[in-house]
This record gives sequence, structure tokens and C-alpha cells, in this order.
Amino acid sequence: MVAIISAGIAPGIALLLYFYLKDQYDTEPIHIVIRMFILGVLLVFPIMFIQYVLEQENVVTNKLLLSFLSSGLLEEFFKWFLLMVGIFQHVEFDDHYDGIVYGTSISLGFATLENILFLVGHGLEYAFTRALLPVSSHALFGVIMGFYIGKLKFSEKKARRKWLILSLGLPVILHGFYDYILLSLENWLYLMLPFMFFLWWFSLHKAKQARTIKAIPSEKF
Repeated sequence: MVAIISAGIAPGIALLLYFYLKDQYDTEPIHIVIRMFILGVLLVFPIMFIQYVLEQENVVTNKLLLSFLSSGLLEEFFKWFLLMVGIFQHVEFDDHYDGIVYGTSISLGFATLENILFLVGHGLEYAFTRALLPVSSHALFGVIMGFYIGKLKFSEKKARRKWLILSLGLPVILHGFYDYILLSLENWLYLMLPFMFFLWWFSLHKAKQARTIKAIPSEKF
């Protein structure tokens, strides 16, 4: 059990540290990052319950709905909502890259507990694949969400609707597409590899872009 928990936690912590230490201007207070991580962990339980109800009540009847509604929209919306409520107006959110730090924190909290539960149920032999795919993808969805939340916070008021839509809509679409590949394609690996390559490229590009943007005073949202 110790080995399973360690294997379940390790990739999430490693990815969180990677993005956390890339904050070159002013590293975020570790207690806030940990708090957002824990919120992500706690988010697993209500989401699992809602997904179970949707399945039992036959609300989700096909793989497309399962991918984009039950997984993509449900999971990304709650992460986005907690970021908007829990950190968007916080005084420590004072730089564009901070959105990425907090976005990856909550996403990786969610992914870490989900990963542990999967490994407990299916075995340690899946640890490497889980680290490369579900845990990494959650981290990258968090990067993208956090980038656009940063744009939302530090942009002029007239541009905020666009960033608000992208901060939720793009992670939902990418997450839904990720799940649809896994659920619908027999030879899913052939499409998953280029998709993950694109996801890494796009996320790292956005992270680099965020580090070069000088924050400007934002109006209240």
C-alpha cells in the first residue's frame, strides 16, 4: 500500500514543483499552493458522486456525453469555479504566471487522489502509464486554465469576456477530446501520442508566454 500511495503521489508532486519553481518573479506562498492542492483533492469526492448519479440515472448514455459532459465539463468547471472563488481576488495573485501555479495546484490535487484510487483498484503496474497520461493531462489542463485566468485578471475590462470563455471552454474541450480518444478508439494510442505532444507544446508555450507578460493593475472582476 505504501508503494501504491507513493507511486500515486510522486508524479503530481513532481509536476507541481516543476511549474511552481518556474515562477521567476515572485514565488507564490507555499501554504496557498498547498491549500489549492488540497481543494483539488477534496473535489474528487463530489465529482465522483455526481458522475455516479449521472451514470445510474442514464443521463450519460453515450461515449461523447461521457467524455465532454461527465468528464470534461464537470471536472473542469469545478476546478475553474474554485479558482475563481478561492484565488482570483486574492492579494497574492499579483502576476500573470500565478494563474498557472494555482491552476496546476488544484488540477494536480484532483489528479493525485484520482491516481491513488485507480492504482489501489487496479495495481501498481499502471503507475507509469497513469503518470504519463491522466496525471500529466490534468496538469496541462490546469496550465491552460490558469493562463487564461491570468489573462482575465490582468486585461482591460473590454477583453475579459473572451478570456473568461477561454479559461473554461478550452480546458473543457481538450479534456473532453482526451477522454473521447480513450473511450472511443480501439487503437487510441496512435491519436493519443500526437494529442499529448500538442498538449505539452501548447501548455509550455503558454507558460513561457505568461512568464514574459508584465502584470498591470487589474480592475475588480
